[in-house]
Amino acid sequence: MAAQDREIGNRRVLLVEDEATIAHVVRDYLVQAGLQVDLAADGFTALHLALTRTPDLIILDRLLPGLDGAEVCRRIRQTQTMPIIMLTALGTEEDRILGLEMGADDYVTKPFSPRELVLRVKSVLRRSLRDYAPEQPVELAGFELNPASREVRHRGVPLSLTAREFDLLAFFLRRPNQVFSRDVLIKAVWGWDFGDLSTVTVHVRRLREKIEDVPTAPVLLKTVWGVGYRFDDGTQAGAGER
Repeated sequence: MAAQDREIGNRRVLLVEDEATIAHVVRDYLVQAGLQVDLAADGFTALHLALTRTPDLIILDRLLPGLDGAEVCRRIRQTQTMPIIMLTALGTEEDRILGLEMGADDYVTKPFSPRELVLRVKSVLRRSLRDYAPEQPVELAGFELNPASREVRHRGVPLSLTAREFDLLAFFLRRPNQVFSRDVLIKAVWGWDFGDLSTVTVHVRRLREKIEDVPTAPVLLKTVWGVGYRFDDGTQAGAGER
């Protein structure tokens, strides 16, 4: 087994899926990958297990009996920051974005390949492990980011960030005053060769809500129109930004 897979082995995944056939097939693939798996078939059970078992990652179906997956995600995010991959059979962009705005780190659209889902799970877990975070702490523009503990403070106040929000902020803090397109960000931060670029847009919006004094008028994480996003450490200014 590769060293990276040994690091992932024995990590606990909560799989929330009300279709029994899908749940058992995906569980078998996850177990074969060396992961421990808890199952839940409804929203209330999922919420209970998420808060009591504290899994390393959650795979969460969007449509669930008892409590909708988006609401489960929202409630988990009130206290927990573990990665959440949302499964959705809903085809519209609005439905996918809703899950991201409720706090999901990633989503997979049904029908999907269980093998591809396991690869996505491995990728997310690796990026959330300490060994895959930048080695050195970063201090910039009032931020203190500690990759070893995956903690970040802004002006001395701890920030509650999801795993993907932390990775995104770490990427920008280490590269101030540089503009990055959504294509570059989805490859560098998400590890995807391709994907829905609205995922980046939603995560930037969520991150602004946590680091900006006025999220709708950002002074740190700026949009450079027609290009992408830039983290401004206050040492320079440019045109075409917001």
